[in-house]
Amino acid sequence: MKIDSLTTVIVDLPVARPHKLAMATIHRHSLVLVRLRTSDGAMGIGEIAIIPHYGEESPEAVKATIDHVLAPHLLGQDPRNIGSLLHRMDQAIKGNAYAKAGIEMACHDVSARILGVPVSSLLGGLVRARLPVLWVLGNGEITKDVDEAEARLAARTHRLFLVKIGHGDPAENVDRALAIKRALGDRASVRVDVNQGWDESTASWGIERLQDGGIDAIEQPVPRWNLPAMQRLAERFAVPIMADEAVATPDEALAYARHGGADAFSIKLTKHGGIARTRQVAAIAEAAGISLFGGTMIEGAIGTSASAQVFASVARLAWGCQLFGPQLLTDDIAVGSVVYEDFELVVPTGPGFGFEVDEEKVAHYARRA
Repeated sequence: MKIDSLTTVIVDLPVARPHKLAMATIHRHSLVLVRLRTSDGAMGIGEIAIIPHYGEESPEAVKATIDHVLAPHLLGQDPRNIGSLLHRMDQAIKGNAYAKAGIEMACHDVSARILGVPVSSLLGGLVRARLPVLWVLGNGEITKDVDEAEARLAARTHRLFLVKIGHGDPAENVDRALAIKRALGDRASVRVDVNQGWDESTASWGIERLQDGGIDAIEQPVPRWNLPAMQRLAERFAVPIMADEAVATPDEALAYARHGGADAFSIKLTKHGGIARTRQVAAIAEAAGISLFGGTMIEGAIGTSASAQVFASVARLAWGCQLFGPQLLTDDIAVGSVVYEDFELVVPTGPGFGFEVDEEKVAHYARRA
């Protein structure tokens, strides 16, 4: 079996409401769909979700990198030889984790489909069949966020919540997060994500108040390059400090583990460059006693299934996952839906990632040149 073609398309999907982060507000969400076809007619799918300004790669750059740089080096190769393919991609171009992740996902998908098993079977199987799932409160307004959280609690879809702060007045950010926590009380866990928005002194001021107010975790409070500050904050505060943007590569994971820069890592398939490298980061965390959280780039059903199968195969996923993308998106390019029930995501078990592509939806949402 050989790779016969690798093609990509950018799709822009609608969201239920504007989603506010420290670095951008999402009004529609862009995915790069990767289709891999083999010489004997099999097909695998990869999905690359991209949050604006989160990392260095854009949808347009990812598509161009796959089409013009990576795909020519992979045609004729066996998609089951993941290690060899990663080596070839690294030789073709440095970095570009998102693009490599999409291709590697498609290789895993086609390999599992041929065997008639879920991708998780290629990873040693599932540690758990369901994942506690977190909802991001990204309205930026206390009343709207509380109402949204109450609706999620009533529907029994979420009792873990993340408040996006780090953009604007730090005092307003902290007050908003604490007001949401007071409104929800012990019925829910509330965390915050600063998305690198504070300097160390602001982080020290804010974390002290957030910790005293019952916030359960602080995600990426300072810029990704500031490992010494993350180390000092992790040492000073009892509330767990989580690294997200700061830990993208196994080298960065090892540095954070060695220097005690975080109590937890947020892992993401695209950020790390695919399934194999996500598992490398997870293995470093597990060896160092660092707990894990399954993060999101707001994937659709295909990317959510890929992430869920990886997250459910690691042991120290103490913080659940953030795979709420299919609930924020109001339409998708996949046939079928991810199942959420009793505050958890049910890990898909169909062949590969368990979803087929709806070609009519792809045609409808495809970005025009």
